Order: sequence, then C-alpha cells, then structure tokens
Amino acid sequence: MELRHLHYFIIVAEELHFGRAAERLQMTQPPLSQQIKQLENEIGVDLFKRTKRHVELTTAGKMFLNDAKQALSLLDQAVDTAQRAQRGEIGHIAVGFVGSATYDILPDIVREFRRKFPDVSIELQELSTPDQIKALHDGYLDIGMVHPPINSSMITTEILLRGKCALSMPKNHPLAKKEAIYLKDLVDIPFIVVSRDIWPALYDDFVSLFQDAGFTPKIVQEANEYQMVLGLVSAGIGIGVVPSTAEKNFNLDVVYKEIEDYPLNAILSVAYRKTDENPSLKRFIDISKEIGQKYMID
Repeated sequence: MELRHLHYFIIVAEELHFGRAAERLQMTQPPLSQQIKQLENEIGVDLFKRTKRHVELTTAGKMFLNDAKQALSLLDQAVDTAQRAQRGEIGHIAVGFVGSATYDILPDIVREFRRKFPDVSIELQELSTPDQIKALHDGYLDIGMVHPPINSSMITTEILLRGKCALSMPKNHPLAKKEAIYLKDLVDIPFIVVSRDIWPALYDDFVSLFQDAGFTPKIVQEANEYQMVLGLVSAGIGIGVVPSTAEKNFNLDVVYKEIEDYPLNAILSVAYRKTDENPSLKRFIDISKEIGQKYMID
C-alpha cells in the first residue's frame, strides 16, 4: 500500500464524487478510479458503492476512512517531530557546570534556552572541571561549563566569559577596612585557594603573581570548589581567592576586595565533544555565546 492511495481515498471519501475528487487532486478521473480499485484489491474490501449517478462509502469504507485519516495525521506528526529534532527544537541535553557559573552566566543561559526551545529537556549537573571532562568523554554530558585549560584531543573549548577574581576575607579582618589592597599587603597572609587540579589557570596565575613580585604566597588550604573556600574564610582560616561573582552568595560574614595593582581573571569556557552531533547542543552553544557577549559588553 502506498501513501498516495490513502490520500486519494480520503479525497474521494470527502467528495463522494470521482470527478470533483480528480479536480482537487489535479488529475483525470480514470487514473483516480484505477488507484482506488488497486487499493480495494490490495486490502480485499469494497470501500465505495458506485452507481452511474451516486458514490457512497461502504460500512468498511467508513471505518477505513477514520483510521486512514489518523494514519496520515500520525505520519505528518512523525515527519514534523523528525524535522524539529534535526533543527534542535526538541530533544534532550545534559549540561555540566562549575559552581561559580550559578552566580554568573548560567541562569541567564538556561532561562533563554528554555524560552526559545521549551521542548528540549535540560539535565543540569554541578561538577568540577575534571569530573565534567570525564563525563564528556564517557558520553554522560553533552556540554560542560568549565575552567580552562582543557588538554584533550576529543574536546573542543570556547571561552564564554572573562571575569575578575576577588579576595574574600572575614569582615573583621584588618585588610577588610582598607579602601584598596595592593600585592605588598599580602605578604605572609594565609590563603585558601581552589586546588590546581580543579582550577589550574587561576591557581597558576595566582602563584605566578606573587613569584613575579619576589615572594611565594602562603597557601594554607586548598579546596575543591570556591563555595568551600568561602566556608573556610568564614571560619577565619585565611583569605580566599574566588570569582568576583561569589559576592552574590550574600554571606554577611565575608567581604570582597580586588588586588588593585595586579587583577586576576576568572575564565569560564564551554566544552563539548568534537564528534557530538546532538542538534540541541549547537542551539545551546549559540545561546551561551550570545549571553556571553552581553556579559562582555557589560
């Protein structure tokens, strides 16, 4: 059975007149009659009662009409679904992110993506950069928001955001009262930083900053994420090095200061498999870049 047979049958059933049906189909009447006869022979039932002046559906024809319309409707729906999936308008995407992204660009990206593509489900997972790269390799994530650099031949990374870092300190710390903090003020100050395994670029930049000035930073504790840094800062263990957006944590016991003469950068990138063909992935990346550009401008 061919789809055109069903289409021809439905038109004839609606018109109950082979001549008018042929006109709608922009064909002559004899080939149309032949196509309908072929359909009847194939399914083994008479679909129409025919006289010289009258055409009507048989009982079998009436039942077949209902199911034929449903079949074509389902087919149209299937085609539409496939086309939308190809365009990335429906589907599923698994997104990993470092904790700092939740106080920065991630909410705006997710909000805009859901607005434009409400039929794509988003699975969000907070993971460290190394865990995201492993999940990308294993196929559990489609995209990650990570701290570069990433050394993997399987992964592509693109910078989304270049932000600033700040020093976080208890509000009663002597440096918290200074209007401006310079590198020379930080000699022999105990620091809490995110581990190099977790955020290598920031760790190396921070250490190099001090070494270039002729001394070594006094790192007393390393943490897996910057939220842990803030907790240790609140406990009075030392001064933390965190993204400036950490201030959105609303921790009343912590204040934030930048190093006036040597600003530190916090870079956020998107990472994804080079071979990933998920159409929704490209949509998510495009929106991420659009939002990232707005942040850069601001």
